[in-house]
Amino acid sequence: MPIRSTTDLKIEHPQLAVDALSDATGLPKQRIKDAMAKGACWWTQKGKQIRLRKAKREVRAGTRLQLFYDESVLARKPESAELIADMGRYSVWFKPHGMLAQGSQWGDHCSLLRWVEVELKRDCFLVHRLDADAAGLMLIAHDSKAAGALSQCFSGRTITKHYRACVTGCLNASGQLIDAPVEGKSAISHVTTLVCDEVHQSSLVHVSIETGRKHQIRRHLAGIGHPIIGDRIYGRPADVPLQLLACSLEFDCPLTGRLVKLKVPERLDMLGIKN
Repeated sequence: MPIRSTTDLKIEHPQLAVDALSDATGLPKQRIKDAMAKGACWWTQKGKQIRLRKAKREVRAGTRLQLFYDESVLARKPESAELIADMGRYSVWFKPHGMLAQGSQWGDHCSLLRWVEVELKRDCFLVHRLDADAAGLMLIAHDSKAAGALSQCFSGRTITKHYRACVTGCLNASGQLIDAPVEGKSAISHVTTLVCDEVHQSSLVHVSIETGRKHQIRRHLAGIGHPIIGDRIYGRPADVPLQLLACSLEFDCPLTGRLVKLKVPERLDMLGIKN
């Protein structure tokens, strides 16, 4: 079975981080180095817990090291994200199915945030989230002030978010309002049918949301009897990934004051209307 363990270590004398963790866990140094590079090692620096990636970092006595080692997580291969636009203080990316928005304590090498850090070699800040199972547009900020300003667009509902989804059954909707609360919080979605396929008993729908609750679109569509195809949580698993795409964003940029309109390129749009 894959190894999964947590190590919490207080350094007693100055030494290399990789040596200390290898001695404490019994794991080969190469495995420790790999885990550190993939974001599974943490240390406390200036009172703040951050990831420690450099295996040859010498740590002082009294330093706290934590290693969250899970072979199954570390063995995963990241999907390839694609840069859509570099706006300087933030960038726009296409996140593929299966890629996390950000990592966990067990690693971050399969997250968009880490992918962008490696690709652009800049500081990166998460602005908003998108389900790991979904694909589509995401913004990544490159300084804290830009992150705060852009995040306010999402929390203040001044950004227009559009999605497309392929759902089970023939749904006939034209601006249908769904306002069922999600986890006790208000949640508002608007659904319009684009194409209804009676032969395959499926529908392509456009969804715009006013709120951004966890799994909001998935829950709302399942709640009206039309779960998204490939939804293993609220519907049924399928031989395709979750058929949900964050296809466009529109907002007044708080950094420049200009209107920004972003769309998924046609070549990446697996839910575009085919003529």
